[in-house]
Amino acid sequence: MAVPEFRAVFAAHALSLLGVIVSEIALSVLVYDLTGSPLWSALTFALGFLPYVVGGTLLAGAADRFPARTVLVTCDLVCAACVVPMATSSAPIGVVLALRCALAVVSPVFQGTRMATLADILGDGDLFVLGRSLLRIVSQSSLLVGYGLGGILLTVVSPRHALLITVATFLLSATLLRYGTRHRPARSARQPAPTTATAPTTATAPSTPARPLLADSLQGARQVLAHPRVRTLLLLFWIPPMFSVVPEALAAPYAAALGTGSTGLGLLMCALPIGTIAGELYAGARLRPATRERVALPLVCCMLLPYLGYAWHPGLTASLLLLLLSGAGSAYTLGLDQWFVAAVPEDLRGRAMTLLTAGLMTIQGVGMALAGVAAEFAGVTATVAGAGVLGTASCAALAVAARRTDRRDGADRDMTDG
Repeated sequence: MAVPEFRAVFAAHALSLLGVIVSEIALSVLVYDLTGSPLWSALTFALGFLPYVVGGTLLAGAADRFPARTVLVTCDLVCAACVVPMATSSAPIGVVLALRCALAVVSPVFQGTRMATLADILGDGDLFVLGRSLLRIVSQSSLLVGYGLGGILLTVVSPRHALLITVATFLLSATLLRYGTRHRPARSARQPAPTTATAPTTATAPSTPARPLLADSLQGARQVLAHPRVRTLLLLFWIPPMFSVVPEALAAPYAAALGTGSTGLGLLMCALPIGTIAGELYAGARLRPATRERVALPLVCCMLLPYLGYAWHPGLTASLLLLLLSGAGSAYTLGLDQWFVAAVPEDLRGRAMTLLTAGLMTIQGVGMALAGVAAEFAGVTATVAGAGVLGTASCAALAVAARRTDRRDGADRDMTDG
């Protein structure tokens, strides 16, 4: 927080989150008021996940081919422009949902560019890891307080008026990023560092004519996914959350089965984010960088084991403890962040970060959907316990692959140095 540019990014991140949360609640209520349909109201939330893969795949090239500050400010302005028509009384339901999709398409480009910019602001070392952790903590904290505050807000103003607050937060975020961060040239125009065996290389030199954005985005995704080390690290970011969201997706039926009502539901929804915040705070404040990297793979192998406790149909207190313990295991991402930024070359960093974000959001949506399908046949507790078994096995396999690629890349570096 002593770095002025990071303070601007941090404040803009908090404002953007506030705007997104207010818009999600307001849109859900607005769509239900317009249609009277719970399905359409739920679809509004789903549309916040599904288009991520479109923006993250087809528009990722923007993160590297244009100056980062320009991309960030433009994304905020586009989001504000999308929300304005939603706030007008004449906007039909089809337009509202289409604009909701547009917001979700822009979001991964914004988030990926911001993540890559952190490495420019804080460097590639420990400050980058701690900065990323702080932004994740803000995101998790927003889940705890944002929806409650949004619900209170809607008792005072109408959903359409609440959307005007979202417009204001996007505009304030754009202002902070425009005047609080320094202009830097596009990554694709920078002189690349000498290529090593640990990173995928770009296929064209910065001086070659620019490809169309779509082709550049797809080529960047292919380059990122073609490298075994980077591909394994991406899977380590994606696969554990796909299983970890299962108890949250099934919190409502489990709270009903326990007879704990809305209070129990709220506690079950909060437990995992609280555990995540606690784990990241402890790892960031008390563990040295080398220790965080050393414990990353053991943590990811253990973080889903608490879900096995659901096989014994735990009560509310025991369930909360299991979720808190599992959430704390998310601290593995601090070590993973350092490996990832070291494995991806600078001129591909924006596209890699955008792909990471898009995949993470998409696969969490897939995990929630699969949890619902499995629970229809196996029940809630068996589904959560099964997620613990399958998730732990998947994480262990990925940890072995990550260790193997690390050893191989290290050997390649030694031969290159020799």
